[in-house]
Amino acid sequence: MSSVAGRIAKIRQPRGGYIKPSQFSEVVYEDGEVLKEENVHSSIIGMAVDYLTRYVMGMPIKDAFEIPIKGYFFRTMLLDNNEIKKDKKNNNDISSLLNSITGLDDISIISACKAVTYDVWLRKPTDAIRSKGAEETNPDVNTIHNIRVMVNRSVSFWEKYGPIIASGFTFEDNGYTETVDSGDGDYLTKDTLWDFKVSKSKPKSKHTLQVLMYWIMGLHSGKPEFKTIKKLGFFNPRLNAVYLLDTDSIPVEVIKTVEQDVICYN
Repeated sequence: MSSVAGRIAKIRQPRGGYIKPSQFSEVVYEDGEVLKEENVHSSIIGMAVDYLTRYVMGMPIKDAFEIPIKGYFFRTMLLDNNEIKKDKKNNNDISSLLNSITGLDDISIISACKAVTYDVWLRKPTDAIRSKGAEETNPDVNTIHNIRVMVNRSVSFWEKYGPIIASGFTFEDNGYTETVDSGDGDYLTKDTLWDFKVSKSKPKSKHTLQVLMYWIMGLHSGKPEFKTIKKLGFFNPRLNAVYLLDTDSIPVEVIKTVEQDVICYN
């Protein structure tokens, strides 16, 4: 059994991928902003940008940071009281961090970066002990600037391509299989399934397979919001670029192969 990402890591795709990244159209937006060298891991930056965007656009803080909240409370069940007391003493407990997030000021961005370190306790608890925690996560001036720029770019993106009809979507009841039993997507609009990336490079074949799997699993789940999806898309606020592909252009045989050999529907 694997997550979507875990399954992709085990798959040997055809040359170029089941869907070649070059098949996606590309639109790059210019805003005059220049991103600088960062001192925080890209995964932390990606989550901070994602959750802060949700919050800035009006989502309640507890909903925007739902996974870090769940991760933190899972962590409290695994660690001794001394560690939890240390969190509170240093204002690194999840409540203190979320109370410090009020917008896109420096303190809010620093607190968001610290808060998202608790994601791993829910997603991959076996890796959590080895991961840098809130106390060790201290974004510098350049990193704070970059996150602020990327959140503002994300808000502008949604003004053009929104509104969002679902976020953090999953694939119950019939989308998962014994082979792929977990995984959640980023966003749905009326006609597009979106994945957010903050990498320094354009989408790769592992990413195009990921959104293809999400779309197929969504259709198998039977949820009505997937029936109107006509496009697969990426937005990368670091590159300020949008990548789109019409689902009608995906060969039927590719869809069937991914259904049978990758996701493994019976």
